[in-house]
Amino acid sequence: MRLARPIAIAAFLIPAFALPAAAADAIAYGTSAPSTEVPVASTGFDWNGFYAGVYGAGQFNPGEGNQYGVGVDLGVTAQYDFYLLGAEVSATALSDGDGAGASSFGQVLARGGVLVTDDVAVYAAAGYGLDLGPADENQWLLGGGVEMSITDNVSLRAQYLHGFTDDGVGSNNQITFGANYHF
Repeated sequence: MRLARPIAIAAFLIPAFALPAAAADAIAYGTSAPSTEVPVASTGFDWNGFYAGVYGAGQFNPGEGNQYGVGVDLGVTAQYDFYLLGAEVSATALSDGDGAGASSFGQVLARGGVLVTDDVAVYAAAGYGLDLGPADENQWLLGGGVEMSITDNVSLRAQYLHGFTDDGVGSNNQITFGANYHF
């Protein structure tokens, strides 16, 4: 009798452990799209179209000193694969701090660049600058910059332009930091 009890327990437990394990299948829900189509994520920032923005500027001229100010820009960009082409007009109000060297500056630029990522562009810029203040020194401009999108419609940019005067007497350097809203 002593032996019967352990044999009965073993006879009960061995088949319980010998049964195959059964797992539930993953739950799948049907969609309205055919099974061959895969949803595609957004491709990044759309650089095509018009934009308008504001910026802070610093203009550094060895002969006339430094000037600082604010400006507005309006432009258009077209994207071809990872290439960008565009044009821009802008106006900047500048002052040397004490008001004695206040002036305004307008410029027309052509821009061309490449996309480093979907949201970051590096570009070169060339154009013509008009000194709208009393100095009346017009300049050829050459430089470049980088622009990065931070939302679906807003980008930040930093730009450097070197100005060569028409008569070759002087030159200046302009640095701007700004934000653009893309329509």
